[in-house]
Amino acid sequence: MKTHTLEEVQDKLIGKLGTPERDRFEYELQMDLIGKAIKQTRKERNLTQEELGLLIGVQKAQISRLENNAGNVTIDTLLRVFTALKAKVKLHVELPHMNIEIG
Repeated sequence: MKTHTLEEVQDKLIGKLGTPERDRFEYELQMDLIGKAIKQTRKERNLTQEELGLLIGVQKAQISRLENNAGNVTIDTLLRVFTALKAKVKLHVELPHMNIEIG
């Protein structure tokens, strides 16, 4: 029986690193993790979706969508949510000719 490394399985099922398929998967995974982190932190702070929405000026439905799919949200909204949750945010962007860090 042939064994496979995790990398080999990921390459076969998701796509090789650097391919559009793999990049999309990694992006969606990160957005899902951000949504789950927002939900968990909101609950730890004993806030309802409605209360968090009031803190940042959006409807409860937008908080629900954010917690379930953070991929369709602006950076501004994310920063307002994290600020309301008293979270420390660092944004690091690496471009071929420069690095940018915020926070």
